[in-house]
Order: sequence, then C-alpha cells, then structure tokens
Amino acid sequence: MRFLVDAQLPPALARMLTERGHHAEHVVDIASGDTPDTVLWQYALDHDAVIITKDEDFADLVTRSDIAPRIVWVRLGNTTRRALLEWFLPRLDTIIETIDAGNTLIELR
Repeated sequence: MRFLVDAQLPPALARMLTERGHHAEHVVDIASGDTPDTVLWQYALDHDAVIITKDEDFADLVTRSDIAPRIVWVRLGNTTRRALLEWFLPRLDTIIETIDAGNTLIELR
C-alpha cells in the first residue's frame, strides 16, 4: 500500500511503514512542509496514496468531495515520536483492512 505522511507527523512514521513493506513518503520528501492541502490531496489521488494526517481539514474535504483519496486521521494528542510509533504500529493491520474494505476516512483515537 502507498502512504503519504503529512507534515504534523514525523518522517519516522513513513520509514516505519517502508520497513514493513509499504511505499511511504513524508510530505518533506515530495514538497515543502507548508505545501497546501489541495496539492497534497491531488498528489495522493494521482499516486493512489493514503494520506496519514493529524489535520482535520482533510477529514472535512473527504465529506465534501466526490473523489477523494483515503485518509487516516490520527486523533492522538501531542506525544513523542517513539510513543506515536508504538501507538500506531499495532493498529496498522486494522488500518489496511479498513482501507481494503473501501473506507475513505479512518479516524484513529
């Protein structure tokens, strides 16, 4: 599966996903950290990538769009990089299953 990790999340999340056999990029790998959401949205559509984000704007865009990339909306408060990765990893299989089932917006709490 292909992932695009948004700017509010660490590049280490993209590396972790890559280590587990996925194609994962962090926003800084493809653009600047302040790239508009609409550009990232289109990149995800063009590359069939799932956006992993903490940005509520992407969740709002999904509800207002006819064509949308899949969004994993991370609703975890501020935490260390290590704690985030330890929290995210056990959820990865469920995330992939949910995406494969056709869900466009996955909210993680």
